[in-house]
Parts: sequence; C-alpha cells; structure tokens
Amino acid sequence: MSDRPTTAYKVLTAGQMATLETGAFDGAPIDLADGYIHLSTAAQLTETVDKHFAGQSDLHVAAVDLGALGDAVTWEESRGGQLFPHLYGGPLLLETVVAYGPLTRADDGSVALPVAG
Repeated sequence: MSDRPTTAYKVLTAGQMATLETGAFDGAPIDLADGYIHLSTAAQLTETVDKHFAGQSDLHVAAVDLGALGDAVTWEESRGGQLFPHLYGGPLLLETVVAYGPLTRADDGSVALPVAG
C-alpha cells in the first residue's frame, strides 16, 4: 500500500475551469509545454499558488481522484526535491474531478481545499 495521497489538486483560471466543466481540459500553457498536466498534493497546494499564481484573481481549484487516473499519473521530483503528481497522456477529465470551486484561503493563509457538495 502506498502512502501517497489519493487526491491531487489542479489550479485553474476561470476560463480553464469553464473548459474543464465542458468535460475535459487539455492543460494550461505550461502543461502543454511540459507535456503533462501539473498537479499538487494538498500539502503542496498553497506553495504552488503562491509561487505560480501570485497576484492572479478569479482562480479555481479542482480536486482530482488519482485512482481514477490510474497509470497516467507519474510522481516526479520537482520543487525542493518534493514528489509531485503529473498527469501524462491526455486531458484532465471532469469525471475524475471529485470537487471544485473558487480558490479561497483559510484564516492562516493556506489555500482551502474544495469540498464536494
């Protein structure tokens, strides 16, 4: 049994979220350039937002069921030697998203995780 999380998170602009809501999202420009869709664990999410989305508003967070993605997810070393989940070989499908909503922050400044309704 792996101790890796079973849920990862994708930060999206409002336009990207609207695209995902139609059923599939091929990736942000950085994802397309790198050849995979960047995801973050819950523990990595706030740092990802602070580093890569600073100053941006109208952002959204999608919680992705990694089990539903199967072997398309590869854990690779990135920022600070941490392992990040990367989705290879296809779009992020809405059917693999278990919750999503506007990006909000908790009182301590951390990004609040979306809650399925």
